[in-house]
Amino acid sequence: MSNKANNRAAEQQRVDNVIHEINQKAQQLHAKAKGIKDDVIDLRKTFWDDVKVNLDEPDDIIETEASLKQQAELLSQRERSHGKIDEQLKILKRLKESPYFGRIDFVESGEKEAEPIYIGIASLMDRDEEDFLVYDWRAPISSLYYDYSPGKAAYEIIDGKITGEITLKRQFIIRHGLIKGMFDTGVTIGDELLQQALGNNASSTMKNIVATIQKEQNRIIRNERSNLLIVQGVAGSGKTSAALQRIAYLMYRYREELHAENVVMFSPNPLFSSYIANVLPELGETNVRQTTFLDYLRERTIDSVTIESPFEQMEYVLTKKDDEDYRIRLLGMDYKSSQEYMELIDEYISSLENGGIRFKNITFQKRILISKEEIANYFYSLDKEIAIPNKIELVTKWLLEKIREHQKTEIDQDWVMEQVELLDKEEYLKAYYKDNEFENDVSMEEEILRKEIVRRFFSRIKKQIRNLEYVNVLATFYRFFLEWESKGNTPPSWTAIAKQTASYLKKRFLTWEDATPYVYFQERILGDNLDRSVRHLFIDEAQDYSAFQYAFIKRVFPYTRMTLLGDINQAIYTQVTKENPLIPEEVEGNHERITLNKSYRSTKQIVEFTSYFAPGEEVIEPFEREGELPKIVQSLNGKDIVETLVNQVTELQEKGNETIAIICKTMSETNKLYEQLKDMLPISIIHEETYTFQKGLLILPVYLAKGIEFDAVIIPDASAQGYVESDRTLFYTACTRAMHELAMVVTGSACQFIDEVPKDKYEVISR
Repeated sequence: MSNKANNRAAEQQRVDNVIHEINQKAQQLHAKAKGIKDDVIDLRKTFWDDVKVNLDEPDDIIETEASLKQQAELLSQRERSHGKIDEQLKILKRLKESPYFGRIDFVESGEKEAEPIYIGIASLMDRDEEDFLVYDWRAPISSLYYDYSPGKAAYEIIDGKITGEITLKRQFIIRHGLIKGMFDTGVTIGDELLQQALGNNASSTMKNIVATIQKEQNRIIRNERSNLLIVQGVAGSGKTSAALQRIAYLMYRYREELHAENVVMFSPNPLFSSYIANVLPELGETNVRQTTFLDYLRERTIDSVTIESPFEQMEYVLTKKDDEDYRIRLLGMDYKSSQEYMELIDEYISSLENGGIRFKNITFQKRILISKEEIANYFYSLDKEIAIPNKIELVTKWLLEKIREHQKTEIDQDWVMEQVELLDKEEYLKAYYKDNEFENDVSMEEEILRKEIVRRFFSRIKKQIRNLEYVNVLATFYRFFLEWESKGNTPPSWTAIAKQTASYLKKRFLTWEDATPYVYFQERILGDNLDRSVRHLFIDEAQDYSAFQYAFIKRVFPYTRMTLLGDINQAIYTQVTKENPLIPEEVEGNHERITLNKSYRSTKQIVEFTSYFAPGEEVIEPFEREGELPKIVQSLNGKDIVETLVNQVTELQEKGNETIAIICKTMSETNKLYEQLKDMLPISIIHEETYTFQKGLLILPVYLAKGIEFDAVIIPDASAQGYVESDRTLFYTACTRAMHELAMVVTGSACQFIDEVPKDKYEVISR
């Protein structure tokens, strides 16, 4: 038997031994879990039997409360223990499928023998809890696997640096406990392992990449120094995957102090949130809060307004109207994305210290209890040195006092007794016995019930006051555009922009470019709602955030470490944003910038094709995975475009492509083609409110495809009339979603981006 075969047999024997250990541990945990579960059931059944209830004397009440608390804590502790065992069992189940993916033999300086270190998705110790059978990929020693080839190596621990030499680096593909592939390598991650991982069909969810993390991705994952980490990564470079592994690493590294609620990730859309939702659970971590920036703004807005989504704004821009309103709005989008606009709003806010803030009447049963004029007079009677949010706080206290006075005068009104008579028996008794002052005093019955009714009705008003709903933020913001005249600099088009914005606000409609400025304005007036609990914020597709939005985020999360991920080549909002927060020229504070130039998603042929019209200037390096040339499908004159698409889909499916995306430029084009194709093909449409991603034939606009990959992509209209120069980032984004095959349908002349590519980089087919 050859040495290679002997090595493989020995490694398989070790896998078998590890799986045996896993089975033994799982049996022990199942037995332990059953015992705890029985304890929980018994505790619940006998909860009140074990509690001493005595309410006769004050001391007895205290003793009863202590007994209740003790019993509840005991039950809670047992339930937590059961939950932890359940988590451990899930990890063991994943390890049993594939116990580890890597091995390094490391000789520590001063030692003679190498120690074999096996690396997997989680740590596993032997039954005696003495030796590691598998090291968690996030452990300090595991960084050797990702950062070094055989030879001199070192890794950091809390006490300093451990140096030594890697004498062997081996990678495994293990499925169902059997070694399917085993490679000894001299590079970070062998091409064989990546080829296996990247050659598969697209999945409906993003998978963890712990087995194939590259050295530059590992720098992102294990970065602990930077308050701001900026990652510029070309399409398919693994930046989002690395970010999710980074979250898992940080939660492992700081597991005693960093919890899921301390981490937030802004995703580009709900579909993408669904697409990445399985990565952290696969690694045994709880999912962190994933939301879109749109939803985040909607949550913070106190007024009842409609907020346009960024995709609705994109649709507006792409379906060009070429009229005066369209031109003015584009100018407004450009200006409202800038830091200068924030400074203009700050100037307006300063002017409000002397007058101009609008308030709402506080009403009850169509009667004005406190008029908006009365509120304004009180507000502006306060010391001018007091900041506006602090004045609002004082006004709130004043209003609550005024409401309590009104509450007292309402008790004797006729409407109160009418409401008392509408109480059912249960509400009646509850109200009667709630007031201990008059308990068992029948003569006070009517007063008690009147008091309770008025309290209920006025509690709604008090809640509105505490929520600061009496401040008319929308009307005050509206005044900014209609009445206020800046003493500083405004763009020449400001008068037209302001008039157009006022017309939208009158309809209680916030365009996407107005949404962040509005919430910023609201919080400057009412008081900053700072998110102090969030310790790490991740922003994906950061190139699509404006300078204004980025400045707002920094203000809201003042004590948060941020990781920005994006690709300037895919900045689909560049027509309205001149300043790119992803690649700022000067960044204040402790920061680091990492660039990922290597693309792993697409075949070498697709990467080379798209690199010729990529908007950015950096070199895009393809991973050496061969495939077919991208295809230009020339639809002959008179040929039905639907028939061409059907033929192309059929051909791609016959070649084994499971997930095929027809990526359109706009939602209107998507809807039109879907209606034409739905009776001919089993096709699913993806729109802004789609929350789950499934395999099969899909049709969607390009701006919803960001961050997602497909086996094959068809662009239904790659003609000159379909994509123009301003659509460069859109076309690049659409093409780079393809993993294995890319087809572009052209009627007449091809778009200019295809013309920029040498003819030997694609194949032309006539249909």
